[in-house]
Amino acid sequence: MFEPVIAPSGTLLGLLQRGRGDGTLHALAAPRAEALQALNQCVLRDPRQDWQVENRSLYYARLYLDLDGPLGDIESHLFSADDPVDDSDHRTGLALSVLGHLASYGRDDALILLRRYAASGANWAWALDELALRDDDEGLLSLAAPVLARFPATQEGEGRLAAAVRDAYEPRPWRLWEETAEYGTRLGAARRQGSFDRWQRQLTPNGPRPGWGVQAVFEWAADGLRRGTPLHVPAARCLAAVASPEDRGTILAAAAGAAGDAARATALHHLVLAEPENPVVLDLIEAAADEPAVAAYERMTGPAALDRARSWIHRPDALGEAAAALLASHGEAEDAGLVLGALRSTVRGSGPDSPRLYTLVDGAGRLSIGCAAPVLRHIYRETASSQLRGRAARALAGTDPTFAAGFAVECLWDCEETTREVAARHAETADARVAPRLRRLASDPAEEEDVQSAVRSRITPETAL
Repeated sequence: MFEPVIAPSGTLLGLLQRGRGDGTLHALAAPRAEALQALNQCVLRDPRQDWQVENRSLYYARLYLDLDGPLGDIESHLFSADDPVDDSDHRTGLALSVLGHLASYGRDDALILLRRYAASGANWAWALDELALRDDDEGLLSLAAPVLARFPATQEGEGRLAAAVRDAYEPRPWRLWEETAEYGTRLGAARRQGSFDRWQRQLTPNGPRPGWGVQAVFEWAADGLRRGTPLHVPAARCLAAVASPEDRGTILAAAAGAAGDAARATALHHLVLAEPENPVVLDLIEAAADEPAVAAYERMTGPAALDRARSWIHRPDALGEAAAALLASHGEAEDAGLVLGALRSTVRGSGPDSPRLYTLVDGAGRLSIGCAAPVLRHIYRETASSQLRGRAARALAGTDPTFAAGFAVECLWDCEETTREVAARHAETADARVAPRLRRLASDPAEEEDVQSAVRSRITPETAL
């Protein structure tokens, strides 16, 4: 897996990598060869910070349609010499998802390419899932032989087949194949084995048991920490179930560190919910100020925690960051200045892609901090995260009077459905591009229901979109 190199935000490649609406608009205005080169680079070298939560596939597929783009570069990428040795989702997942959307739009070349890859590619399972949503029964039946040939008729092969059937994201192909005379017996056995494996795992006891006390919970948490699996959060839930008033002294002592790190983290996570207004708990968090203590503090939302946040927000450590996030999420109008200061200092110190900005951007919108608009616009333009850009767009909708005629228009082409929804509710229809785009979103079967609902809320007899 490689780290994507993101081009400057003012370039066509940089706009497309970020999934900005302006990327599509600039690509359609650029020479076709230049636009296709940038588009192919994005699809073949996934530019997302977190490919599991950020959307790009529909955005890129729509641009392939608008440019009538050929799929030769995607084909070469999928069937390159790297494929047999690298079956990672990150290498091929975006390209396969783009092909899936193109197949939905009627691109037969995309459908054929998906079938070929499902039959012989390393990441065949992803391709099969795409086909399960788009292909007809005949096309899926043609893949039974090459897919099942991947699982030899040995004990190991049958075990891998059972796991594949059990873990399939889209079960339609497997069910279709199971209905055939040729493969039904084998796939029926694999399905039953997968179900048995899942049931057997559920029966394996590896956690708390009836009759446990406070000390047993602490020991369970310590054992998890020794194995490299922190268990203080579930252990804190167990503690709430087994602790009695007589155990309070033991729990407070553990929270102060008397019984080790795992017990301290467990006790703190328990106390922030059991005694959220106890200043002693906040004193213990301040004294520790390490990762478990900060994580425990992040679960607090009451008045006492907010009061401490106002004094801790200037700390240059993780506890100060948690205090800023708490005020952004739960603070009151008088906290707007503190949240704005934290937002500005985070951008200056960590840049427009800092994970800490998510909550602060939301807080700027929640508290309607009008003077935050300039820094929100900067984050919107520069961040490589489409998720953060969408949050900035939502905050701008409530803080920037120029949003409806500015960024909201380009957001109609954004890669994130939630950002398109915001744009559909706010984009100024005086811009000649808005009404045709709203019509296209309303009629596109691939568009999300929430976006189309927002579009329909704008369509009235008076506007005659």
